[in-house]
Amino acid sequence: MKVEKVLAELNRLRQDLAKDPHDLEWFTLHHVFCFVSYKMADFQRYLDETVKPGDEPHE
Repeated sequence: MKVEKVLAELNRLRQDLAKDPHDLEWFTLHHVFCFVSYKMADFQRYLDETVKPGDEPHE
């Protein structure tokens, strides 16, 4: 599974919410998105190690 696909979904979820830094849901999604964006290579390695072929979610 490619990290870009996960990032795109995180970003979609984040943008579905009103930007409100005091809302825990928006705050969580925003900062997870930012962190994963900065650590894409590390997250890709994690996905490669943990998500086996056939385990990817379907759209």
